[in-house]
Amino acid sequence: MPDGSIPLCWPKASYDPKYDPIVDAGPGHNRDFAPTYWVGTAGPAPEDDGPITADCEADVVVIGSGYTGLSTAIHLAKDHGLQPLVLEANSVAWGCSTRNGGQAQISSGRLKRSQWIKRWGVDVARAMHDEVTEAFRLFEDLIASEEIDCDPQPGGHYYIAHRDKVMAGLRRECEVLNQTFGYGAKILSREELHAEHVKDQEAAGALWEPDGTCIHAAKLAFGYVRMARRLGARIHTASPVMGWREQGGWHYLRTPGGTVKTRTVAVATAGYTPVGLHKRTKHRLMPILSNSMVTRVLTPSELEACGIQVTSPLTDTRTLRHYYRLLPDNRMQIGSRSAVTGRDAENDKHLALLRRGLARKFPALEGIGLDYSWWGWVDVSHDMMPRICQPDRESRIFYAMGYGGNGVMYSAQAGRRMAQQIAGEKTPDLPIFNSPLPSHGLLTPFRRLGQRMAYGWYYLKDEII
Repeated sequence: MPDGSIPLCWPKASYDPKYDPIVDAGPGHNRDFAPTYWVGTAGPAPEDDGPITADCEADVVVIGSGYTGLSTAIHLAKDHGLQPLVLEANSVAWGCSTRNGGQAQISSGRLKRSQWIKRWGVDVARAMHDEVTEAFRLFEDLIASEEIDCDPQPGGHYYIAHRDKVMAGLRRECEVLNQTFGYGAKILSREELHAEHVKDQEAAGALWEPDGTCIHAAKLAFGYVRMARRLGARIHTASPVMGWREQGGWHYLRTPGGTVKTRTVAVATAGYTPVGLHKRTKHRLMPILSNSMVTRVLTPSELEACGIQVTSPLTDTRTLRHYYRLLPDNRMQIGSRSAVTGRDAENDKHLALLRRGLARKFPALEGIGLDYSWWGWVDVSHDMMPRICQPDRESRIFYAMGYGGNGVMYSAQAGRRMAQQIAGEKTPDLPIFNSPLPSHGLLTPFRRLGQRMAYGWYYLKDEII
């Protein structure tokens, strides 16, 4: 039942730059978007169904209106004839989906193909490769739809060596990609990279993968919203889940405006998952801050100095990677990891780190003016791979999370797979589908201490040793 002490529809709340999913009880209620380039240039958000205002019932409830939640809703409606109801605490696609780097590449978690082989063996690794290949084709089909105008910039993915010493590893990975998986990857020398692709001044060379596309993050999300609602999904914003009760095979999700009753819940809250949402999601992800900035429009002379002839994804080989790209309006975007807590997110040193990173790559852009700066939480699983599964067979709860910053593309397939599982269809026999997200167990309270220590080690390994 609605809590009479809480207004049915709270007024629009301001963006909270210090929000921290480990510390805060929830992501807020009807908060405004983060001040990202994507939100600033996408135009008005599409119409939604407003907040929940009374008790109601739904075939399936999807918690979270980002890429994964919206893809789940799309495929539940289109492929399985169900009418999902999406609950969003704030504005549509408020979290990761309007704060990412807009880079789609053929991956799902943080592990490389050689690491798949080491963990699961060649046969499973090949099946995983087939899965992400299928996922990329689904993503391409979606963004080709008339409803989704997200400024796609294809051209493959460039994995750029930031030091000479990492080139040997890239060559080995290229060999694995081509010989084991039949993939058409290529090694580019520094000279080839500079002459034909991009004059990244710290680059020693690159591994190029054929599948890679840049998109406008908010336009993609807004297109998903329009598609989902056309197919019959209801998307209720300003409706945070403030209580979750299970009884007699039913789930009762309490929002400020009413309780939603359903047999099935799909969780797609990624790095914005509240600790107290449900016992099956508690401490199953490590939220990691990723910060990003966008420059002013580059002048013709600056563009020439940067020698950037491609508009597809660029990622360097640092452990805490810099991901960067040229935007369609000739601004440069770059992002990386830096802050550990929400309280520290506004510290100027994190923006300074990005500025230094951009200047190392493109000296002509040192001190350039900025038009946008923001940060957001990435959902990193404890074993660096996502999960799309039903963690407890005794309860109709499903989740799809843990992409580790590589969810722009794979979230579309994850939503499709979660819809299949909800509908009772089999998904491929792969670890990401048949096992739950692991937990850090007794180490959970010490994760951020470990993160700080790891960041120091990563710096030494990447820049000095």
